[in-house]
Amino acid sequence: MLPLALGRIAFINVLPVYYALEHGIVPHPYQLVYGNPAELNDKMKNGELAISSCSCMEYARRWRNYYLASDLCIASHGPVMSVLLLSREPLECAEGHEILISGQSHTSVVLTKLLLKERYHVQHATFRTGQVREALDGGEQPWGVLTIGDEALNLRAHPLFAVKTDLACAWKEWTGLPFVFGVWIISRRCTEEGRFDTDPALCLRQSRAWGLSHLDLCLPAVRQKTPLSPEELLFYYSHALCFSLGAGEQQGLRLFYEKSAQAGLLEEVPPLAFFPATS
Repeated sequence: MLPLALGRIAFINVLPVYYALEHGIVPHPYQLVYGNPAELNDKMKNGELAISSCSCMEYARRWRNYYLASDLCIASHGPVMSVLLLSREPLECAEGHEILISGQSHTSVVLTKLLLKERYHVQHATFRTGQVREALDGGEQPWGVLTIGDEALNLRAHPLFAVKTDLACAWKEWTGLPFVFGVWIISRRCTEEGRFDTDPALCLRQSRAWGLSHLDLCLPAVRQKTPLSPEELLFYYSHALCFSLGAGEQQGLRLFYEKSAQAGLLEEVPPLAFFPATS
């Protein structure tokens, strides 16, 4: 039987959750598989992973195939810093313009379309999926770009764009709730086949607890991968990001699903079905 595979987003944002697993501090039974959010979504969809950090839209679109891992997410209660819509003008002026969107994230694309349509009342913006950094380096000058993860941290001060809209901040200002970009999902098939002896996300929560309490030891692992200073990295992990799927985060996630369905961006509103608790 193949070993259990655990998906790991290859961005620095999940460092506190995975550091202790990757460095043998918290034992685990998994083979780690790396990829951007869209790649991990596809691997979960194709049954290649037993558990993974994934887009919350992947869960929404195929929730019957998954369980949510309890108390784990990638969320923000304000500026998230690494999910940005960069534009030449304020978003209210996006009517008729084309926005280049990163193909690495499903959730951020839906959030962008939702905010433009429902908050900024833009009805006729167009979207083109492509490689944002490569397009800019190649001389393209789009009206706006959606960029996420490490790329967003590197492009946030790009001189072409006068306006930087942090999508988590825009959502919080609109709804008053935190925004959940990613969740950890567990394969129902693996669960039904008896592949898990215990809660498969327990080691992730243990690793998260260790990582958040030892950020000073974790930060050197990413210092060469980001323009953020040590002080900015500490703020990023301890304030910009939230890794706990609590009551407020669940409320924000449900509202995002409801608004997405109402706007025709999601077929149905999924229930939040968590991995069954064991006695």
